[in-house]
Amino acid sequence: MENLISGAIKFMQEDFKEHEELFESLKNKQNPHTLFIGCSDSRVIPNLITNTGPGELFVVRNIANIIPPYRVGSDYLATTSAIEYAINTLGVKNIVVCGHSNCGGCNYLYHPDEELDKIPNVKKWLSLIEPIKKDVLIFARDDLAMRAWLTEKLNLVNSLQNILTYPGVKEGLDEGKLEVHAWYYIIETGEIYEYDFKARIFTLIQDRKVQ
Repeated sequence: MENLISGAIKFMQEDFKEHEELFESLKNKQNPHTLFIGCSDSRVIPNLITNTGPGELFVVRNIANIIPPYRVGSDYLATTSAIEYAINTLGVKNIVVCGHSNCGGCNYLYHPDEELDKIPNVKKWLSLIEPIKKDVLIFARDDLAMRAWLTEKLNLVNSLQNILTYPGVKEGLDEGKLEVHAWYYIIETGEIYEYDFKARIFTLIQDRKVQ
């Protein structure tokens, strides 16, 4: 905790002063250009990997960067409501869903029920991607590395399909007012791959930019 307090003091005394005009301009409103949906994993830092500052990203984070299908419910839909707000109230121009290597949430999908029963809300949340597990086990039941690699990427593709069910997304894409991207971030190398909708493969993002 001491480190957090020291960091907060440094921010107030040094970092804030350096960007004081920016924070002043943001005091009454936000106008982020991008909705960034990522994993809650502490190793994934959206502003760091996108080189963005305050006010640029509207960030939604949850276990395994899952995007549920859109629905209106009587319970509390944190991820769904945040996405809905970003698209229809803030009017973001881009949506990026970002998965990553060695994802603990995706890995927990394969843990035994008696272990998952100890974290029932996580178990319920991961049930959203249960169909992915069935597909992956057909191709990689015993190869744990391949199982993780497939799960993390298929989870991103599934989230892309689900984001299309949200009001305003298809319309925005058709009208050229909105872009949707899926990224796969490799923690140990810093590489970021992007999903190519046409080729249905992940390509290193710098190679796609050159194209």
